[in-house]
Amino acid sequence: MGTTAVGQRAIHPGRIEVITGPMFSGKSEELIRRLKRAQIAKRRVACFKPDLDVRYHRTAIASHSAQTLDAMTVTNMEELKAVLMPMIDLVEVVGVDEAQFFDPSLIGFSNELMHLGKRVIIAGLDTSFTGEPFAPMPELLAIADEVVKLSAVCMQCGAPAVHTQRLGSSQSLVLVGAAGVYEARCRACFSPWADEHGSEQMELPVSAGSGR
Repeated sequence: MGTTAVGQRAIHPGRIEVITGPMFSGKSEELIRRLKRAQIAKRRVACFKPDLDVRYHRTAIASHSAQTLDAMTVTNMEELKAVLMPMIDLVEVVGVDEAQFFDPSLIGFSNELMHLGKRVIIAGLDTSFTGEPFAPMPELLAIADEVVKLSAVCMQCGAPAVHTQRLGSSQSLVLVGAAGVYEARCRACFSPWADEHGSEQMELPVSAGSGR
């Protein structure tokens, strides 16, 4: 890559890495692994999660397998930018968990960070409980330098699972939960809109001020 002017060095683009798959596939675990390796390599890391995700830890990314990494909890993209940009010159790696809970401006912002030379690592669901693409993940997958698509284990038959099955009758797009609210399902066992275990459904707290 050349220079933009005599004696002025160009900024080398960074990269965008997207980790996706259904619930219980290890997305957050893989995100934590990559960010911890970056820290071991002495890279300066900033990590963010939406305030909707209060399942395991308020101020850390947490996997279903109980691995954690400190993270800043933000309400929306505006707050994420407001927190990150004042320290952007000090940050080399930016991690974002549960990206499906952020609005589409995450796409352009990820590109902006990449052009500033940052490594951006994003994890999120690629499809909703209806089996449809979960924005803004499809666009993030399209612009990524690297995509890691993980599968889980179907909780009905044990086959590789690519879908997230919601248990209960709620049709709200955003319903935060884990075991007891959702199951990983293969294509054969997946039943969108099914009301199989409505009496067992647990609705965990959702921030009223999230704007999502």
